[in-house]
Amino acid sequence: MSKVDRRIAKSRVAIKKAVTELMAEKSFDDITIQDIADRADVNRGTIYLHYTDKYDLLDKMIEEHIESLRELCQSASEMTFQEGNYVWYEYFERNYLFFSTMLASKGAPYFRSRFLNLVVEEFKAEGDVVVGQNHGLNEEVILQFFGSAVVGAVEWWFKNGMPLPARVMAEQTGALLDRNFE
Repeated sequence: MSKVDRRIAKSRVAIKKAVTELMAEKSFDDITIQDIADRADVNRGTIYLHYTDKYDLLDKMIEEHIESLRELCQSASEMTFQEGNYVWYEYFERNYLFFSTMLASKGAPYFRSRFLNLVVEEFKAEGDVVVGQNHGLNEEVILQFFGSAVVGAVEWWFKNGMPLPARVMAEQTGALLDRNFE
C-alpha cells in the first residue's frame, strides 16, 4: 500500500473541514467550489483533483464516516450494547462538527438514511431479534423501530449540544437495547 503524500492528505483534510464548516453556516446548495477552496486555502483545481464536484465530495465524506462506524461495530462485536455504544459515542464526540452539521442541515436526509441503514444492518448482523418479548413480531418492524430509536437518540444528543456525556448516552441507550436483544 503506497503512502499518501502529506501535502495531499493535508489538502483533503482542509477541504473536508471547509465543507463541514460551510454547511454549518449555510445550505449545501448555496456552497460553491470557490467557497470551499477559499475556506480550505487551496486552489479550485486542487478540489477537482480529488473530487468530481461538491456532491462527490460530500458523498465521499459520508461514506468515510459510515465505513468508520461499520469498522467500529466490527471491533465491538463481542461487547454489550452499552460497551459498543460507548465506542460509537466517543467517535461521534471526536467528529462533533461533521455529525452535528449533517444531522441539522438540509443534507441530513441523505446522511440520516445512510446512518439508519447502517444501524439496521448491524442489528440484523447481531442475530435473532425476534426473541423474548419480541417473539411473534415482524423482524423488519423491530429492526426499523430500534434503528430509528438509535438514530433519533443521536440526533437529539447533537441538536441539544450533547447535554449528557458520551458515556451516559452509551450506557442509557445500550441498556435499552440490551433489554430487547439477546
